[in-house]
Amino acid sequence: MVTGLFSLQAHAGSEDFGNYTVLWSVLPSTFLAPEVAEANNLQRSKGIGIVNIAIMKENENGSLSPVSGQVEGKVSNDIQQVRFLAFRRIQEGDAVYFIAEYQYSSGQLMTFNITARPTGHQQDLALRFAHTLFSD
Repeated sequence: MVTGLFSLQAHAGSEDFGNYTVLWSVLPSTFLAPEVAEANNLQRSKGIGIVNIAIMKENENGSLSPVSGQVEGKVSNDIQQVRFLAFRRIQEGDAVYFIAEYQYSSGQLMTFNITARPTGHQQDLALRFAHTLFSD
C-alpha cells in the first residue's frame, strides 16, 4: 500500500489545471513503513527522497477522481545538478500514483520540474515546486 506516501509528515501541494488537478508530495524514504517500502520496491535510506504525483479529474459534481496517464520530470539541487526522475505507476484499487526516488543531501533545496499528461488529454500539465528535506 502506497497510501502511506500521503502522510502528515510529507510536504504536499497541488496545482489546478481547469478540469484537472495534479497533487504532489515529497518525503524522505525513511518515513515509509518498512512493509510499505518493501511491497513497492522502494529503498528506505537516509538521503533518498520519494516524490509522489497523482493526476485527478474533476467530476460533474465537483469531486475529484484519479486518472491514469504519464508523468516525467527532473529534480535539480541548489548548484543546478540535474537528475531525471524515473516515475513508476502504482494502482491501488481506484487510486493511481506515480512515484520516483531521488537522492538529496540533508538541508539542500531541491527543485522539481514535473510534466503530467492524463490519458486522452493532448496537453501536458507542467508544474514546478521546490522543497528541502532533512535526514532524520
